[in-house]
Amino acid sequence: MSSKGDLSEDARLQVKNAAKSARPWMERLARLGYATEGAMYALIGLLAARVAFGTGDHATGQRGALEIIAGSPFGGVLVGLIALGFLGYALWRGLQAVADPDGEGTDLKALGKRVGYGVSALVYTALAFSAAGLILGSASQGGGTPDDWTALLLSWPLGRVLVVCVGIAVVGLGLRELYQAYKTRFLDHLELEKMGEKVRKWTERWGRLGIVARGIVFGVVGTFLIRAALEYDPQQARGLGGALQTLAQQPLGPWLLGAVALGLVAYGLFMLSVARYRQIDTGRVQ
Repeated sequence: MSSKGDLSEDARLQVKNAAKSARPWMERLARLGYATEGAMYALIGLLAARVAFGTGDHATGQRGALEIIAGSPFGGVLVGLIALGFLGYALWRGLQAVADPDGEGTDLKALGKRVGYGVSALVYTALAFSAAGLILGSASQGGGTPDDWTALLLSWPLGRVLVVCVGIAVVGLGLRELYQAYKTRFLDHLELEKMGEKVRKWTERWGRLGIVARGIVFGVVGTFLIRAALEYDPQQARGLGGALQTLAQQPLGPWLLGAVALGLVAYGLFMLSVARYRQIDTGRVQ
């Protein structure tokens, strides 16, 4: 009996030691993930700015940006690093959803945030596999686009209701981004005491501008999802790239797109600051 207890205790100690050994790597992957997201948003913003200034063909989202990077010198290496970064970001978001390393709690508001983290983990896992597919030459053309999965949802029972609910949730997320920018809640988990005054000031500026831009894009994406459901037309759905192109087609479109593009670049810079100064407590992960 005691030998079984000793074996059980040894197993627990081995698991605990393995978790402790993995923590530094978890933190490094999380920081790489934040930096990768920042670099991608900055690139998307620069590509959108080219369209606004009349020197580019069309705005694009993460997938299009990956294809551009893949076609550049050392593209395979760069896309491989991006895939690793996306996996790191997906892992961190998954840990935030399951293990709650930030101590969000279990009330309704906290559970909503943790569900959002889980959705983000799935999205960035898909982006990581998409990046890996580009390296291996197996990336599908057009598969996994917003209109693809919108068509899938519309084919389900009560699919219209489901897509409308998703669209409303995305619009709500956009409004939440605007509120976060107003209240500067994005500074809550940053190690502000480690920043100099100048770095803190610019991080706040980048964060405000960038999160407002994301809120606008989410609002456009959510609106088109609702429209796709009401018109029963999945081709009405838009992702990030489609939302930017839609902004370009509005009255004063180049000015509007240019402002949002600047905001996305600012968000990218903000995320690079997050990669450096984010509080990442992997000690809660057992």
